[in-house]
Amino acid sequence: MDRPGDESRQRVLDPVDRATEVIFGLLMAMTFIGSLSVATSGREEARTMLIAAFGCNLAWGLADAVIYLLRTWTERTRSRTLMARLQGDAGPDKGRALIADALPPRIAEAADPDGLEMLRQRLLLNADKPARSRLDFEDIKGALGTFLLVVLATFPPVIPFLLIDTTGVAIRTSNLVALGMLFLSGWLLARYSGGNTWATGAALALVGTALLFAIIALGG
Repeated sequence: MDRPGDESRQRVLDPVDRATEVIFGLLMAMTFIGSLSVATSGREEARTMLIAAFGCNLAWGLADAVIYLLRTWTERTRSRTLMARLQGDAGPDKGRALIADALPPRIAEAADPDGLEMLRQRLLLNADKPARSRLDFEDIKGALGTFLLVVLATFPPVIPFLLIDTTGVAIRTSNLVALGMLFLSGWLLARYSGGNTWATGAALALVGTALLFAIIALGG
């Protein structure tokens, strides 16, 4: 549910959004790098790969930005619909059920009828407060941040190709950089969620590597 008084203090993108967008852009770049052959690829092939990886992440960054706006609009519309139904013909029982459906499953299970009723009453008391109904500049900033994260994630894995003349060494160095970034992304996600940072980082690096091989094998 929207809480206008707090939205101005919220981050444009939360840590999960930021980490997952970086992971997505990184995997896309790794797909192109993984298609290079250590034995046969030369500087021209590497240059073509860099251009293709950058162009692909530009396109997917734009697509992700549009999806971000669509998701934001959908969630905001869902909140307005909930408020309208609570103010409409939904009685106390139906209102509590609607609120339970809107909450995360574990929280909804933990909330007893009294807790849900308190939420229903508080929502009705605050129903006259203005709520954001349309996409605005803050949402555009979030979409721009999504776009930039996907695109910027391309650069760390391709920097070795700009600094190292030997393609084979550049590929191996790029892979190490990508694995390090995957580990760091997992570490940050675990830190945000309260999980085991080292285990999550290592697991994400392994899963990312497996995804890379799967993408390449499927022709990605």
